[in-house]
Amino acid sequence: MKKEDIKKVVLAYSGGLDTSIIIPWLKENYNNCEVVAVSGNVGQADELEGLEEKALKTGASKLYVLDLTDEYVEDYIIPTMQAGALYEEYLLGTSHARPCIAKGLVEIALKEKADAICHGCTGKGNDQVRFELAIKHFAPDMPIIAPWREWTIKSRDEEIDYAEAHHIPLKINRETNYSKDKNLWHLSHEGLDLEDPGNEPQYEKKGFLEMGVSPIMAPDKPTYVEIEFEKGFPVSLNGEKMRAKNIVLALNKLGGENGIGLLDIVENRLVGMKSRGVYETPGGAILYKAHNVLETITLDKMTMHEKQKLSITFGELVYNGQWFTPLREALTAFVDKTQEKVTGKVRLKLYKGNIINAGVWSPNSLYSEEIATFGESDYDQKDSAGFINLFGLPIKVQALVEQNKK
Repeated sequence: MKKEDIKKVVLAYSGGLDTSIIIPWLKENYNNCEVVAVSGNVGQADELEGLEEKALKTGASKLYVLDLTDEYVEDYIIPTMQAGALYEEYLLGTSHARPCIAKGLVEIALKEKADAICHGCTGKGNDQVRFELAIKHFAPDMPIIAPWREWTIKSRDEEIDYAEAHHIPLKINRETNYSKDKNLWHLSHEGLDLEDPGNEPQYEKKGFLEMGVSPIMAPDKPTYVEIEFEKGFPVSLNGEKMRAKNIVLALNKLGGENGIGLLDIVENRLVGMKSRGVYETPGGAILYKAHNVLETITLDKMTMHEKQKLSITFGELVYNGQWFTPLREALTAFVDKTQEKVTGKVRLKLYKGNIINAGVWSPNSLYSEEIATFGESDYDQKDSAGFINLFGLPIKVQALVEQNKK
């Protein structure tokens, strides 16, 4: 589509540095087009405050704020957690939020009969892929505008220059200009001093961590939590039934207070470069641990081991923006089957950044104390001799062959 034919653009709007300057930039470079701002609420909390006023003042015709919090937790976070999916230790907080937001973005674009969708993702990052693959799934013919691939701005400092020249208020300054992404699952930090992997993150510096504290500053007394699952889905916390979203939020508070869920990694981005990030995922780290502990007594060995292998592929699909693909759907179907017996309760002890097992119970437990005990049982230890002879037969045959060659 030619620029002059684009009259209305739907913008994925967060109110951060990138999207704040994109509204006036679009109007300057796309024939004063109408800009409809859309913010997907996935739990970024205070970042939504004053968003409508800011969007309208900088040139948007309107702002939609979509409450996606329950959908995000139940349709994206929990299925990924049930799969045990990570990407190089990363709990995928930004990754699975993007397809959820993009789905809502397309719904508004179609409702508004927009000529194009715009996002503020850089040409270096993963999010451009995540947004655009989801958009292609729901609106395959929709033109996509990515200003970072068009404009002459080369850095975040130049973005701040542009904002100041256009009198756009910002919540950051050049000294606190970390690139951050926040939702109810996590908070990421990139840029500034973190660009040098040799620099230790400033965990103890006031204002650096937002979802919790450094383990050094956590209480000297441990906190116990009990999480109950039904078919792999979290249903209660400390004996109180609640929605999964509220369990995550409550665990964020408890985990944050105890210095849980900090991750500092250099990860391999989809676009090929290595990138250093610091992540806060207090509730997520606890939930992953609890679910994993429950699976140790409810999944048989072969299912567990196959699930662990496939979790790597699941994590890569989520990280690479391939949520809306047949393979991801097929893996979710497999995971759903594995979760049929993952029902029970897990107790964990939180202490200065550590998550310590403190008990697990399930009506479907495959663990038999009577069989596993070091005390007297009905298990006949003589049975192991025949098993070892058969299990070791290939090794014995190979050794005999080698002996006969000498």
